[in-house]
Amino acid sequence: MLHNIIQVMVVIGITGNIGSGKSTVCQFLAGLGAAVIDADEAAQKTYKPHSPVWQEIITAFGNEVLQPDGEIDRARLAEVVFSRPEALRQLNRIVHPRAKKIVREQIEEHRRRGTKVVALEATLLIEAKWTALVDRVWLVIASRERVLQRLAGYPEAKRSQVLARLNSQVPAEEKKKYADEVIYNEGDIAQLREKITELWNKLAG
Repeated sequence: MLHNIIQVMVVIGITGNIGSGKSTVCQFLAGLGAAVIDADEAAQKTYKPHSPVWQEIITAFGNEVLQPDGEIDRARLAEVVFSRPEALRQLNRIVHPRAKKIVREQIEEHRRRGTKVVALEATLLIEAKWTALVDRVWLVIASRERVLQRLAGYPEAKRSQVLARLNSQVPAEEKKKYADEVIYNEGDIAQLREKITELWNKLAG
């Protein structure tokens, strides 16, 4: 077993633009034995009603981003920020420091438990300067055409939202200089699984 070979915990940052296939990569890694941390889930935890982040979001973007029950309407908030670059930067300044704290605590908990491999899925791993949290960066890349193909069955509103996010993100080509491994996800699921298994086996090298 690979876990018996690895002597210290390895944290892999799985990053890439929306639609690239990060979540699928993490699913494969989980199947191989890695613990997975989702940065987006960590961010969601900071949105709890009446928390400091919740209050700052309301102050910055108004009650229009609230649901009737007081929860943040994340779809509405996304509509607001992904059409306005400065609004997106403002949201990131509010959320990222708290989310990073949660992620760091989760990583340290895995270290205490003796976990051997942790995969951190984080779209903005590089942009948010979270690379210090990980030992290796795996960048997942899919062409814009491939992403559009994968969105073919989505409702128009969902496709528009994904494209708005894609347009707001740093081009994948610019992120390559930060990556230890670049995973081109242009083929089918079997090809991606084969690539991830190959990289997994390299961890013990």
